[in-house]
Amino acid sequence: MPNTDVSSLSMLGQQTETAKSPEEAVLEKVPSNHAGTDYVVRFTAPEFTSLCPMTGQPDFAHIVIDYIPSEWLVESKSLKLFLHSFRNHGAFHEDCSIYIAKRIVELLDPKWLRIGAYWYPRGGIPIDVFWQTGKPPEGVWLPEQGVATYRGRG
Repeated sequence: MPNTDVSSLSMLGQQTETAKSPEEAVLEKVPSNHAGTDYVVRFTAPEFTSLCPMTGQPDFAHIVIDYIPSEWLVESKSLKLFLHSFRNHGAFHEDCSIYIAKRIVELLDPKWLRIGAYWYPRGGIPIDVFWQTGKPPEGVWLPEQGVATYRGRG
């Protein structure tokens, strides 16, 4: 099994401050040792937090990101810190969700990516945001995201 080249990483194994905003946050990548093999990588952030840009109140989401790598993988510590940088950032649910997906696509140029952002209700209405780059390649096992639609007390 080949070793992964981590020489370009600036955060892994280091004490790292959280960026003040998602725009300032650094996302890092590592080479995929299995380029040419189609497989799904899933990241789940069950306690994602951002702020409402109007009220400053916290908004919470369960975010699931699935992607099929091409040449690169997102380095998980940088992804965690990137997601954490939203904690004091004011943006609507849709903007947060799509911005996350587009930053990862820009970084990796994956074969395929989808995001499911399942926002908890505030004001009585949950807002779920879904986006993908296109159809996934044929023959790839792609499990459902497994997040139920919000039912409240129903």
